[in-house]
Amino acid sequence: MRKICVITGTRAEYGLLCYLMRFIEADPELELQIIVTGMHLSPEFGLTYKEIEKEFTITKKIEILLSSDTSVGISKSMGLAQISFAECFEELKPDLIVVLGDRYEIFSAASAAMIARIPIAHLHGGETTEGAFDESIRHSITKMAHLHFTAAEAYRDRVIQLGEHPERVFNVGGMGIDAIKRITLLEKSELEKSINFTFGTKNLLVTFHPVTLETHTATEQFQALLDALDTLEDTHIIFTKANSDTDGRAINAMIDTYTAHHISNTIAFASMGQLRYLSALQFVDAVVGNSSSGLLEAPSFHIGTINIGDRQKGRLKALSVIDCKPTQEAICESLAKLYTPEFQQQLFTLQNPYGEGGAVEQIIQILKSTPLDDLLKKSFYDRGLS
Repeated sequence: MRKICVITGTRAEYGLLCYLMRFIEADPELELQIIVTGMHLSPEFGLTYKEIEKEFTITKKIEILLSSDTSVGISKSMGLAQISFAECFEELKPDLIVVLGDRYEIFSAASAAMIARIPIAHLHGGETTEGAFDESIRHSITKMAHLHFTAAEAYRDRVIQLGEHPERVFNVGGMGIDAIKRITLLEKSELEKSINFTFGTKNLLVTFHPVTLETHTATEQFQALLDALDTLEDTHIIFTKANSDTDGRAINAMIDTYTAHHISNTIAFASMGQLRYLSALQFVDAVVGNSSSGLLEAPSFHIGTINIGDRQKGRLKALSVIDCKPTQEAICESLAKLYTPEFQQQLFTLQNPYGEGGAVEQIIQILKSTPLDDLLKKSFYDRGLS
């Protein structure tokens, strides 16, 4: 059996990977290994490994998070992660590892796998997020990886532009679309009971992460968002907290303070879980902040997205995405645009640029059928010379 090791460090990443993990586990020709790390193991971020354990047996847990979200603390976490992954790979001896995206813990996992001569399959490569150091991490993982599964044709082209051979780069669409298509979402009354929250006349889901290539802007930008939200009437707000990025804890403290002063119409979660998060997208008017879910998943629910600042700059965007500067004035203008009849009308015929689903089946077939013997050796593919 081919041993496929899936690595996950965050709640959002697991939500995209879980259906692929189910298919691997169910396939008689494959053996699933699961390594859980990062925020999954942190009480501060909801101990989300417990959600994974409801369905899967976790093969290995790797603790890497320190009590600091400074640049020094995160660099130390990366170093600890690489040491730990090297030891883990030596023990588990996977035939191939599967990683998704651009997180710093995933960079460490890919680095350790490269040195251990373990082939790497990378999901959601080729994307750009010009406001975050995720941009550099994602493209670095692309150069370490051997099989590439992208969410759009433009991203496939970019991976090839980075020198990866076209025969190893597959446009399968967004992983989040598969989750939306397969999951049975909660009805409004079920969700309200589950999260102890009542939806109002207007509803927003807010997720804001630090823009990691900017210095000391996180609290200023998030305060501008909170000030804009204060101008709204008859609006109920669900906050999901920031990741363990630089200055993420500062944003989370501001969320706690804000919700404590707005008990009647706000609620906050370290992690809602995939089912409750996707269910909430049915009943909110928009995703507000700078989360990738506002670009990747929200369009499939025919709702708006207010995308603040530069964190997601460069990504493909549906017509439902309103880009705005991280100022109170710009955010207020975007919120006003969200509720105009003209904007609401165009949501009815909205198409998600990340596809219609089916990524998981395509990935499984490629993971099963691709010979691994010569996968490690790569030649730089130069379009001009090839």
